[in-house]
Amino acid sequence: MRGGWWAADAAAVGPYRRAMHDHRSGAAADPPGVPGCPFCEIVAELRPAHVVLDDDVAVAFLDRSPLFHGHTLVVPRRHVGTLADLPPEEVGPFFERVRAVVRAIPGAFGAEGTFVANNNVVSQSVAHLHVHVVPRCRGDGLRGFFWPRRRYGDGEAAACAARLAAALASDRAD
Repeated sequence: MRGGWWAADAAAVGPYRRAMHDHRSGAAADPPGVPGCPFCEIVAELRPAHVVLDDDVAVAFLDRSPLFHGHTLVVPRRHVGTLADLPPEEVGPFFERVRAVVRAIPGAFGAEGTFVANNNVVSQSVAHLHVHVVPRCRGDGLRGFFWPRRRYGDGEAAACAARLAAALASDRAD
């Protein structure tokens, strides 16, 4: 995890890693988040997360209750409640980051593809726009939308985050 919780290989994160800033001094140029929003706290590096992509548009991190290892959430850096609230000029840049995660997951996890989902209000557990990118393989057991959630074992989340960050960096280099 970042911010002292996870020492990611800077080379693995590559061009997506933005320069860290000191939130205690207020030196960040980011607009303030919404108090109490867990995703705003992750963006502000005030809450631990296994971050795999971090730039001026979005932050992507592993879901803490993944459907499968590598299940990633992509959130806009700025607090926006739902996709409908995201200004039109920000949709393209945001979904470029979603696409980057989609492209990286198969190589990082041996997946045959991905499932990409966004809940707007109904079933949206955190009122901050987030897109789920889930590794998928034929016969993986997912049927409909009633899926069992899993937990990462000791060290598994950090290992998965490092694999995906490396795949993202490799993909950006191509």
